[in-house]
Amino acid sequence: MKFCQRCVYPENHPLYLLLDEKGICSGCRVHEEKDSLDWSVREEDLIQTLELYKNRSGSFYDCIIPVLGDGDSFFVVDQLKYKYAMNPLLITYNIHFNTKIGIRNLARLISKTDCDHLMFTISPMTVKKVVRESLKNFGDIYWHITAGIQSFAVTVSKRLEIPLIVWGVNGWLDQVGQFSHEDSVEMTKKVWKEHNLRNWSPFDLINEKEGLTKQMMKAFMYPEDDELEQSRTRGIYLGNFIRWDSQIQIEKMITKYGYETAKEERTFNRYETINCHHNSGVHDYIKFLKYGFGKVSDHVSREIRLKRMTREEGVSLVEQYQTKKPSDLSIFLEWIEMTEEEFMKYINLHRDLDIWELNGENEWKLKDSISNHLNDEWVEQARLDGTLDRREYLQTMSLEDPNNDNEYVLMGRSYMDENDFRAVKG
Repeated sequence: MKFCQRCVYPENHPLYLLLDEKGICSGCRVHEEKDSLDWSVREEDLIQTLELYKNRSGSFYDCIIPVLGDGDSFFVVDQLKYKYAMNPLLITYNIHFNTKIGIRNLARLISKTDCDHLMFTISPMTVKKVVRESLKNFGDIYWHITAGIQSFAVTVSKRLEIPLIVWGVNGWLDQVGQFSHEDSVEMTKKVWKEHNLRNWSPFDLINEKEGLTKQMMKAFMYPEDDELEQSRTRGIYLGNFIRWDSQIQIEKMITKYGYETAKEERTFNRYETINCHHNSGVHDYIKFLKYGFGKVSDHVSREIRLKRMTREEGVSLVEQYQTKKPSDLSIFLEWIEMTEEEFMKYINLHRDLDIWELNGENEWKLKDSISNHLNDEWVEQARLDGTLDRREYLQTMSLEDPNNDNEYVLMGRSYMDENDFRAVKG
């Protein structure tokens, strides 16, 4: 397996990356644009775009912002409402795997920014059936979330006639350099199908024997093309217009709004996916079991590109975290009503055989890892200064005992007040 000579990504990244003649990946090359672009010009483009949607006749809201109980949501809302004077409608697709800290942070976001908020909760039994089918069919427990978030946003845009949707960063640009910042790529149905859906249509998951009907799957459907044409729905990514740095941005949100942070088992990052029990847990563990790397590689690669970490330090963190078996697996298995053996049977069907192999004892072993590529041919020439802006991820005081957060919170507090900060009333 080939690995990027600058960051720690392997060439089998599921979002697809390219390695150039010096072994540097497309994600690292596109990231270089962050230090060469004139961001003041790009911000002016953003301002001009937003002006087109302000104070439209017959509409109270200027835009839609999809939010979760995560730090990036705080930043996007803060920028749009207070820096650019937009009146947003916040919307949330209920991920069902909510943590108490995520519920509190979402309530804090709504309360402290004083925004209207709309949440969509699909029947828990439907979600459970969808997760079972997506796990069996393509080894993914997060399909319903990535599919639902964008389709819900576009549906609300169409029905409430709010044509502009503002997202945070474009992950396919930021991670693997699938696009350039210069392209100013926007949200499309094609992106939803190829990336959010993993090329699996909602109707591909219909299983009448398991009680998963066509009617149930309509909740995940994108509006038809003619409907989109009539509504003029448009989705832009804030990361195309401002120099994106999640760590610095979220630390401002900690100071301004009291955003809570939390330790995670499989990565050193304490800011980004703490609203969900499984994003950095079981979901990420599955990613490792399929492709041989996990979220810690995402976070390490970002820190290397931002010149806050050396490649050697990054490799050490990958070794520390990526093989950890997450404790939230037991919560998931109890909810999905599945044994660990059955769970692993489905995952094993989707392992990338370029990086995994069965040994003589019928055990899965990695063929290669980033640890074997510390001294590859082009590493020194590709190296960035990893000491420019050393930063530690902050740990805030928790308002509830994090050790007691061992179950999903489907519906929690929708606001925060100075007297009661618990995630669940009672």
